[in-house]
Amino acid sequence: METVRILVVDDHTLFRRGLTALLSRDAEFQVVGDAADAGEAQRRAAALQPDLILLDNHLPGVNGVDALPALREAAPRARVLMLTVSEDEHDLAAALRNGACGYLLKTIEGDALATTIRRAMRGESVVAEAMTGKLVAAFQAASTPAPPAAAAPEVPGAGLSARERETLRLIARGASNKEIARDLGIAETTVKVHVQNLLRKLKLGSRVQAAVYASENGLM
Repeated sequence: METVRILVVDDHTLFRRGLTALLSRDAEFQVVGDAADAGEAQRRAAALQPDLILLDNHLPGVNGVDALPALREAAPRARVLMLTVSEDEHDLAAALRNGACGYLLKTIEGDALATTIRRAMRGESVVAEAMTGKLVAAFQAASTPAPPAAAAPEVPGAGLSARERETLRLIARGASNKEIARDLGIAETTVKVHVQNLLRKLKLGSRVQAAVYASENGLM
């Protein structure tokens, strides 16, 4: 894997320094900058164009989840991972809606964080295990507006093939490409094609968004 260039965004100086030191022990990671608030994060993201942004939610002024759209505009190619103490399902749902590729808790161990970053850079879903149930609950509780009376109701996932629907269901359960390939009895390269096709058909940008779509539309 090529070196992953990381921007750390957190309002606690000691935490930023500690996280930078931790990640710097791994030759695959390079912390190219840090920021203490959303405004500084946006400026640094635009200047540095990192591969990954580790973003806390509790920032002064603008919360991390609210800063996501501006950060993604400043660094379009960067993946954004929330790294926070917040276990609130509303923060989780807002982060995923606003384009975060994952949601981690600060209780995560260092080795697990490194592994999770690698998974995120491969395009995998990376929601903390403790938050998985809250993710489903958050979207089940959300109200879905009724379609216009004159329009025919849209069937979720209607354009997907049977195999793509099976792949989507397994993605929503947190399965990796390797696990999906084993469950469906197909090659991992074939799984990658199915994932690319279903993301394109559903007009989604990541596996996390696909998992959210499946949860919201009862496709799990």
